[in-house]
Amino acid sequence: MAESPATTAGPRSRRPILIALLIAVIATVAIVVLVQAVKPATSGAGPIQKGSPAPEIAGTTLDGTPFRLEQLRGHPVVVNFWGPSCVPCRTEFPLLKAKLEQHAADGLVVVGVLTDDPVDLARQFVADEGATWATIEDPNQAIKSAYRVIARPQSYFIDRDGVLRSIQIGEVGDADFERQYDLIKGGR
Repeated sequence: MAESPATTAGPRSRRPILIALLIAVIATVAIVVLVQAVKPATSGAGPIQKGSPAPEIAGTTLDGTPFRLEQLRGHPVVVNFWGPSCVPCRTEFPLLKAKLEQHAADGLVVVGVLTDDPVDLARQFVADEGATWATIEDPNQAIKSAYRVIARPQSYFIDRDGVLRSIQIGEVGDADFERQYDLIKGGR
């Protein structure tokens, strides 16, 4: 008597099912991570989203000066979460420096938030690069959490009224910067 195909199925016939199952699990995990990254924060002033006021940044700069984002009202502001061990952050640094100079007449302000790197390493990098903007320390990652940062570099474009207009995850290129800067520069 011949065996039916169901009884002769071996490990090879189960392989496509196992691969499909593995892909489904990976996709599910990716979706959960993405949802967690964009869902509203459960503490603080609420979710960060375009068209809403940017969360306050209060802290100390790398040189020990007190800093508050609210003091920059009236200026277009780019808040950049970075760290010197992040290669795209290092690549992006000269562009931010050039854009700060290019848009100085508009009152552009760049604010760095040191994320996931030691302060001494950041101080040395900022000095070597000749950066003129404030970099805020975030030792407890409270600022990173309030801004829901998921990667470095990550930049937030905030208009003169303190309203978040755009978010860039990953390195900002020249065209990206100009497109997003147009949203925050306002009239002057």
